[in-house]
Amino acid sequence: MTIQTFEIEVQRSVLDDVKERLRRTRWTDAIEGAGWEYGTNPEYLKQLCDYWRDTFDWQKQQADMNAFKHFRADVDGGGIHFIHERGNGGAIPILLVHGWPDSFARFLKIIPMLAHPEAHGGDARDSFDVIVPSLPGYGFSDKPRKPELTFNFAALLHKLMVDELGYQRFAVQGGDWGGMVAEHMARSYASSVIGVHLTDVPFYHMFQKPSDMTGAEEKYLKKMEAFQQKDGAYALIQGTRPLTLAQGLNDSPAGLAAWLVEKFRAWSDCDGDVEKRFTKDEMLTHVMIYWATQTIATSFYPYYDLMNAGAMRWISETIKTWIGSSSVPAGFALFPKDLVTPPREWAERFFNVQRWAEMPRGGHFAAAEEPEMLADELRAMFRPLRTAG
Repeated sequence: MTIQTFEIEVQRSVLDDVKERLRRTRWTDAIEGAGWEYGTNPEYLKQLCDYWRDTFDWQKQQADMNAFKHFRADVDGGGIHFIHERGNGGAIPILLVHGWPDSFARFLKIIPMLAHPEAHGGDARDSFDVIVPSLPGYGFSDKPRKPELTFNFAALLHKLMVDELGYQRFAVQGGDWGGMVAEHMARSYASSVIGVHLTDVPFYHMFQKPSDMTGAEEKYLKKMEAFQQKDGAYALIQGTRPLTLAQGLNDSPAGLAAWLVEKFRAWSDCDGDVEKRFTKDEMLTHVMIYWATQTIATSFYPYYDLMNAGAMRWISETIKTWIGSSSVPAGFALFPKDLVTPPREWAERFFNVQRWAEMPRGGHFAAAEEPEMLADELRAMFRPLRTAG
């Protein structure tokens, strides 16, 4: 076994350095009354950075995260960090996979609800063993040194679950990049996967426009195209010149906060007030994970991998899709303020949809915004599939 216990410990020198950098921030001028229209509101950013410098208690956030059981495992020569919280007897394993622009900390609220449902208004028989990794290049996992690792995320996490943790059958949940991992798990490792649950249909499917689209599908794809035109520049930058952008963000804590917090506001169900959904402490915990580990650059690499993959890569991925099993049950929970929500018939083109739920509120960060709602959905999704585990 290559698994070792792990504890998050950011050195005092890093904490002192970030405070000094925040003190020396050179602030940009703002158009009067612009609000958030030009990007992150400068006045709000100043307030947030002042709080980060003078009030934010990283040691407390670190202690709260370390209350969970953390580990690192060597998988194919690279270290993967993960939380492993065991549930009650009869629990089934579930792999929770984060996306961008957050981190494994997306799931901190929901982990106890899944592992110990009886303590959170649920039934002990719905318990899960919860595994929450940091994707390679994120957080406390190792940084990739070779291109196109994104297409191998599912293989690495499958090895973690089966070879390292000994789970022969398990469930997978994710959105954003986590949704891609869930799809690749169902496609390539069907014999290991009890079922998958997603909060979106991976965006790259929008480039596979069929000739027999329904009206709802056409409307969805037009909304996706409109999102790309109005709000998708971040992905183009991260997918074409990731290191140019990352150099500035890796050197400026204010710049890093501006880049990430703008997305927390825009992609959550907050009605324009980000602190309706996230406290300053919650947002800054994600920002600090990127800052302390210096992983903002490597968090961009999945965008680069997808945008720059060659013809042979896509042929290989298409073949995997053709031979992949459609037998893996899939469930979806669609939160209304996510980037763009698809119709069911679009998801059914790529997944064996067994459960479909359109939620009354929530956005891109479902596990953080509406943990109780998502936990209930996961219990309901996997309750009839438990014997398969």
